[in-house]
Order: sequence, then structure tokens, then C-alpha cells
Amino acid sequence: MADNTAVVWTNATSSHVFHRSLTYEPLQAVRAEGHYIYLNDGRKLLDGSSGAAVSCIGHGNKRVIAAILDQLQTVDYVHSGIFGNKEAVETAIKLARQYHLENKQPERVNFIARQQSYHGNTLGALGLCSHKPRRIPYLPYFPSHFHHVSPCFAYHYKLADESDEAYVKRLADELEAKFQALGPHTVAAFFAETIVGATSGCTPAVPGYFKAMREVCDRHGVLFVLDEIMCGIGRTGKMHAWQWEDLSSPPDIQIVGKGLGGGYAALAGVLMSDKVVNAFLAGSGAFINGFTYQSHAVGCRAALEVLKVIKEDGLIEQCYQRGLFLEKLLKKQLGDHAHVGDIRHLIFVAVIVYAGTKGTVDGIHGDHILMAPPYTITEEELIFLVDTLKISIDVVFKSMHVLN
Repeated sequence: MADNTAVVWTNATSSHVFHRSLTYEPLQAVRAEGHYIYLNDGRKLLDGSSGAAVSCIGHGNKRVIAAILDQLQTVDYVHSGIFGNKEAVETAIKLARQYHLENKQPERVNFIARQQSYHGNTLGALGLCSHKPRRIPYLPYFPSHFHHVSPCFAYHYKLADESDEAYVKRLADELEAKFQALGPHTVAAFFAETIVGATSGCTPAVPGYFKAMREVCDRHGVLFVLDEIMCGIGRTGKMHAWQWEDLSSPPDIQIVGKGLGGGYAALAGVLMSDKVVNAFLAGSGAFINGFTYQSHAVGCRAALEVLKVIKEDGLIEQCYQRGLFLEKLLKKQLGDHAHVGDIRHLIFVAVIVYAGTKGTVDGIHGDHILMAPPYTITEEELIFLVDTLKISIDVVFKSMHVLN
């Protein structure tokens, strides 16, 4: 940019980087090691959320760094699937569409996702999302082929006298009704996060939900797609979060990310069933899609080493045990807190839901904080994390009472 067109964004920042928020100076990390991030002002932060549920094996793992360096010295880049998170969602959308084209069903153009969902920030992924703050600026660009049904969010939407079985049936009936309204023969795929992360905070489905949704999809030849970008690759104490569910078979398409590269590489992946692969083999034999940095050698090598560390160090089982310990700590410290409405937990991802007063739920007010520690975090660090969280909550609500 020429000097006469340079822009000073605000007095709050001296950086020329266009940050998402221009009203304050972002924190500056100068080093990350183990489970800690070190700032330029001397502070040391315990990374209790693994960034955005990404750094699953901590920072500075020497095995992964050595593998990356070795790959850089061997083959750094050859254009060639491995994708970034949002690119993986876009790829899953295209994959579902082309699957039906291979099966001579071009009329299948509709996609159904869930309200209060988040699948990424590119236009296709945002089309699947129903998170209004992210969607509103771009509404004119979304095609009419994206539709939404209610989420499985028992804390807010399950009726007081409703059993889990009745709640699941109500949601399955709603999905069936949406299929019928659109025409079952026009629906390509149903997308869902196995555990909802960004928009509702660690929201697992009630037992039987995904089995029922799968049955509705199978009945009409609709692809069943699970987004495990946040919750997959071991975070729930199993390699895939859907393995906790009573499914007769894996999803037709599954999206993974975050923990796949563990923060050492920006990449994600799309997994698919034999049914999907066989449709392409019997048809055109080609998938029409591609990205510049797809299958980047360094990213793939980093992900391979992260997966080896997870497997060889027994981190999925450790994740399971640490998760039980975290649940115990949270319930002990915050279970009876006057302003904590709910503690949702699925092994090593947890959320604390704030309410104005305990027991008040209206689906609108309140907030939540998501915890997704590295799989390698120690019990002592978890104790410190939860103790500090309780102190922070108390300070915040005390200051709110003073202001009021």
C-alpha cells in the first residue's frame, strides 16, 4: 500500500494487520510450550481451551516439530484430500451433490442442517449454519437450497414432562415433515455436529437421537453427514464422537479437523463410506473439486505424527480419564453455584452455562464458557484451571451486583 493511502484503523492498535476487532490491541503471544502461552507483558496463560479446541497434544511437541522439519527438507509442496476446516465442509457439500449426480438423481439439490449450528465461515458452510450474527451480512448470497430443523438441545427445548424417547420422536417427525415438505426425492444430505460447539456450547444429543435421524435419512436415500471438526479425533474419549452413539454404521460422510493437525498444521479432512466411494467408481470415476493447498505434504506429515502421538502415548484413554476428573471438579466447584444453570460435559469438552438466577432458562439470555483442554494436561493443571474459573465467575457476578 502506498504511503498516501495507508490507513490507521484506531488509536487502540499500532498494528497494520486487519484484526477482526479494531477496538483493542490483541494480546501478543511470544512463546507457547506445553499447556502454557507466554505473553509479551510477562504473563503466562494456561491454555484451558486448546485455542478453539485445536491444540490437543499441547504446544511445542518435539516429535511433531521434528517430523515437520524433516518433511520440509524432503518435499515441501507439490500440488495435488486434506483440507482446511471450512474447505472440508465445502467439499462435503460438493461430495454429497456429486454423489447423487453419479446415481442419476440430479433433482437432489436440498440440504438440511439444524438451527443453532455452526459449520464454518465460507458461503456454503454458512448456508448450512443458522447462526444469525454470522449469516446476516451475507444473506443475499445464500441459495434457497439450505434448510433447517430444530436442534437436539434438551436443556432449552425438551419439554418438562417429555421423556428422551418422546423428544427424539418429535425431532424425527420434524425431520420427516421437512423431507415431505421439500419432496424426499429432492433432498441431498442432512448435516449435523455430533456435539454442537460454537453456537450452543458442548451440546450432546440425547440417547437415540442420531440413530433416529439416520433412519429417516436412510429411508429416503439421503446422505447422513456428521461434522466432527471440533469433537472428533479423540476428544470425547473415542476416536470419533459418533462411536458413543448406537449407529448401525458410520456416517456416510464425516468431517474432521482441529485435533487432526493439533494446531501444528492448518488442515482438516473428509471421510466417506464405501457407499459414497462406490458411486464414484461406478460412475464418472472423478470428483470435481480441488484447492491450492489440498494434500499439502507438510500438513499431512504433521497430522500423521499427531495421530501417532495420540495412539502411541495412549492419549484417547488418558483423555477419557482426565475428562471424568474434570467433570468431578466442575460439579464440586460449580454444581451449586447460584449463577450456573448447567454443566454440560462429554468427556474432555465441557461447558458452564451462566443464567441470571439458577433455574431460569428462556433460550435467549445467559452465556456459556467452553473448556476443551489439551489431552496431555495434568490433574494439577485441571485443578488450577477450575479453581481459577470459579474465582473469575465470582468476581464477574460480584461486580455486576455492584454496578446494579
